[in-house]
Amino acid sequence: MNDTLRATLWMTGAIASFISMAIAGREVSFELDTFEIMLFRSLIGIGIVLALSSLTGRRREIRAQRMGLHLIRNISHFTGQNLWFYAITVIPLAQVFALEFTSPIWVMLLSPLVLGEKLTKTRGIAALAGFLGVLIVTRPSPETFDWGLVAAAGAAAGFAGSAVFTRRLTRTESIVSILFWLTVMQAALGVLCAGFDGDIALPSAESWPWVALIAMAGLVAHYCLTTALSLAPATVVMPIDFTRLPLIALVGWLLYSEVLDPFVLAGAAVIFAANYYNIWSETRRKPVPAL
Repeated sequence: MNDTLRATLWMTGAIASFISMAIAGREVSFELDTFEIMLFRSLIGIGIVLALSSLTGRRREIRAQRMGLHLIRNISHFTGQNLWFYAITVIPLAQVFALEFTSPIWVMLLSPLVLGEKLTKTRGIAALAGFLGVLIVTRPSPETFDWGLVAAAGAAAGFAGSAVFTRRLTRTESIVSILFWLTVMQAALGVLCAGFDGDIALPSAESWPWVALIAMAGLVAHYCLTTALSLAPATVVMPIDFTRLPLIALVGWLLYSEVLDPFVLAGAAVIFAANYYNIWSETRRKPVPAL
């Protein structure tokens, strides 16, 4: 199995985790604000990372190197994640995920500058086709404007910045170290932002399982995503995430009675086609000349 296919398999774990996190985030949104969700998620995450790294003998991989890159990466992700948690409470889940999928377009623009990766014709076509699918789903217009749409679009830009700086960090840092500084830095940012008004709400007994699910799903998602980014370029990995759209549309329909209109299905079909074309092109091997 080549690295591109391995990265694709890791991304399936990330997709399942992101969907779980969306469900849990909506369930606790009536009790906690986005900063509080991020704070408790990160505090639980610190304990999980330290426990698992100790059990697996990888705790020594945690080191205070490239802290500037860690900080930029985590500020970008913290901003994107807070906007995402807000968006999932005010607009349909399929719409949030659809706008979030403009992230690969930002990755395409940032990767040559931050990572030195080439924007090939194949990757460009796949990204543009995926974005076309997003437009089919959202059908943006002045009449449909909502601040939730702005938040979801901003989340996409934040996630793109996180992705390209994650890819850069994987050149020198281990996944354990990246996840550790993710939880520590975002816990600090959560304390600052949630405590700005002098009032940090604690989750109720009913909400703690959801908060724990957010923490676990977030770590699993980032582990899978970081592993995928260590195996393949960001411009290959990120478009795979488009497959979340039809899945979250189905979840929104089943759990929250959100309308599953034909435009969602049509856009999903375009997105699937773009992903298939991208993965097929990246994994195609040139025939070995006969001797």
